[in-house]
Amino acid sequence: MLILLTNDDGLTATGIQTLRQTIEPLGEVVLVAPDRERSASGHGITMHKPLRVEKQYFGESLGYAVSGTPADCVKLALEQLLDRPPHLVISGINKGANLGTDVLYSGTVSGALEAIINGIPSMAVSLDLRGNELFSTAADFILKLIPIAVKQSLPSRTFLNINVPDVESTEIKGIQVAKLGARRYVNSVVERKDPRGKSYYWLSGVLEDKAQPDTDVWAVAHNYIAITPVQYDLTDYSQLTKLKTLEERNLWS
Repeated sequence: MLILLTNDDGLTATGIQTLRQTIEPLGEVVLVAPDRERSASGHGITMHKPLRVEKQYFGESLGYAVSGTPADCVKLALEQLLDRPPHLVISGINKGANLGTDVLYSGTVSGALEAIINGIPSMAVSLDLRGNELFSTAADFILKLIPIAVKQSLPSRTFLNINVPDVESTEIKGIQVAKLGARRYVNSVVERKDPRGKSYYWLSGVLEDKAQPDTDVWAVAHNYIAITPVQYDLTDYSQLTKLKTLEERNLWS
């Protein structure tokens, strides 16, 4: 089995390296990840400058540090760096949760998304940090999940978004398959002045969660591992029929 690992925290980050060490017994592992942190990069790709790649070795595995985004890394791996398609792409383990609407900003999630765009099964894995940084809890779970995920293939346009509480394995209550929850950042723009008196801005904000019981936000908050099937088709099918009436109106002429 060939498994491709990527992330948005960088090639040498603890999360991806813990995952590598844990899953190496399953087969060949190749890491293709950014050469620096690319958190909240979304699904950006590099179009206007070249991508640089540096080869490195980690234990039994080959790694490539790429001067681009997680989506760049997966595209480059599939089209240039790998000699054959991987059986699975795993993006993570991310240092911090990717719950609810976070998936729209997340570089980690975009690594998994780029994989399914190219027809490769994938999952994004994140650790809901609580000061412990127990990446081993998440890595041990993924080790158990990989054979099941490979055997029971998902629909071609769907990947798994997995969030694991940052607690000891003995404190995990179980698994919940849940929908994406609602979370947003309020008061997110902070204005400051530079030494010359000109304004500049920091994006930060206070997280506002709506932890409904059937969501990933609620599950992780209550020490469950949350698994959410996510697809890239953003079409609102419930509105297609209603909007069809626009075709009957002569709006263009």
